[in-house]
Amino acid sequence: TGAISSLQRQLEIQESELRRFRYENEMLQKQLREREDELQAMSDKFCSLTEEQRKEEVMVMIQEENHSLRQVVTEQESQLAKQNEQISELEGTIKRLRIDVVTSRRHAQEQKQAQEETKSQVEALQHREVQTKVALERISSKFDRLRSKIIQAAFSVEGQDPPRAELTEEQVLEAMQVRGSSKFSFQQ
Repeated sequence: TGAISSLQRQLEIQESELRRFRYENEMLQKQLREREDELQAMSDKFCSLTEEQRKEEVMVMIQEENHSLRQVVTEQESQLAKQNEQISELEGTIKRLRIDVVTSRRHAQEQKQAQEETKSQVEALQHREVQTKVALERISSKFDRLRSKIIQAAFSVEGQDPPRAELTEEQVLEAMQVRGSSKFSFQQ
C-alpha cells in the first residue's frame, strides 16, 4: 500500500508535471504562433521594405546611370561642337582652296593666252622681219643699181676717166653738183 501510494503520488506529480508541461507546451505553442505571426508580419514588412529599398536602390542606380549618361551626353555634345567647329574650319579651307584653284586656273589660262598672243606676235614680227629683209634687199639692190647709174651719169663726161676706187656718197654728190652746175651754166 505504501509503495502504491508512493507510486500514485509520483504518478500525480508526474501527471501534474505533464499537465504543466502540456500547459507550458500550449503556452509555448501559442507564443510560437504569436511569434510566427509577428515574424510573418515582420517578414512581410521586411519584404515590402526590401522591395521599397530595392526600388530605392534601383532609382538610385537609375539616377546614377542617368547622371553618367548626362555626363557622356555632355562630353559627346562638347566633342560634337569641336567636330562641327573643325568641319566649319575645313569647309572654309576647302572653299579658299577651291577659290585659289579657280584663280590659279584662270591665271594659268590668262598666262597661256598671253603666251599664245606673244607667240603669235613673235611669229608676226618674224614674218615682218623676213618681209623687211626681203624689202631691204630689194631696196638695197635698187639703190645699188641707182647708185651705179648715178655714178655712170656723173662720170660719163667725155674726157673724164671713170673712178678707180669705190666712191662715197659725198663724192658722188659733189660730182653731181659740179655736173649740174656746169650743165646749168651751159644752158644759160
